[in-house]
Amino acid sequence: MSNADLAHILTRTVDELSATESLKGLFHQHREGFPLPSGKVLEEIIDLSRSIIFPGYFGRSSVNTRTIRYHIGVGIERLHRLLAMQVMAAMGFAGCDGTDGDALPCARRAESTATELIARLPQIRATLATDVEAAYNGDPAATSYGEIISCYPVIKALTNYRIAHELHVLGVPLLPRMMTEMAHSETGIDIHPAAQIGHHCTIDHGTGVVIGATCIIGDNVKLYQGVTLGAKSFPLDADGNPIKGIPRHPILEDDVIVYSNATILGRITIGRGCVVGANIWVTEDMKPNTKKYKKE
Repeated sequence: MSNADLAHILTRTVDELSATESLKGLFHQHREGFPLPSGKVLEEIIDLSRSIIFPGYFGRSSVNTRTIRYHIGVGIERLHRLLAMQVMAAMGFAGCDGTDGDALPCARRAESTATELIARLPQIRATLATDVEAAYNGDPAATSYGEIISCYPVIKALTNYRIAHELHVLGVPLLPRMMTEMAHSETGIDIHPAAQIGHHCTIDHGTGVVIGATCIIGDNVKLYQGVTLGAKSFPLDADGNPIKGIPRHPILEDDVIVYSNATILGRITIGRGCVVGANIWVTEDMKPNTKKYKKE
């Protein structure tokens, strides 16, 4: 192939890849002053958050009772700075024009949001402590809380989810989903940040669990591997496109147990104290304190 032929092929390919019609829905135009959200920085944010919530289990520094306030203080300061930058990036990605109804610049909104998220960390820790307790009490093989925190994927997934959920509640675009997808890649547990999950939640083993965006899960709920809490169908608008934002995933009330590979679909209610057996489909409400098993 001659140099002229090579140049022609490369130029034609560049033209095709740059054509407007080929970029529809695939091109994000960078806006000056708004950096793109960074996966690497989000990884550091999650690492910092885990080291603050579970000091001594995550992070590189040794921590003891004399140094814990210092280490948490340093971590909080860096977390706030990184989080404010990423919230601003996410706002820019979503089209923030620099002001909102109160004429607050995006940078100030981002800093305020980061501050509010950090103020919620004590409550996030308190809830995660109940999750650790539930995982320990629910697994005879567990030898200590430390083993649960260090090794069990449910705690890593729920840590990401509980932080992401608060960012979702605060109206931050994109970042919450990125955080839960990071946990999905790390643990095999897929929790949408918009889902609502009560305290003392545990997911045994965890691999393959899916929890949809409009799920509502009560307190003291236990799921096993492979459980899907999904949508039964997707209502369409007049143009044939899925209607967004409507409740379409299950509600699990308090004290529910769902065993491995069970699939619960649609906006149905699994009543308090129900037990859903392994390898079955549930598409209708279950009354409180009932059991459903696969028939042989």
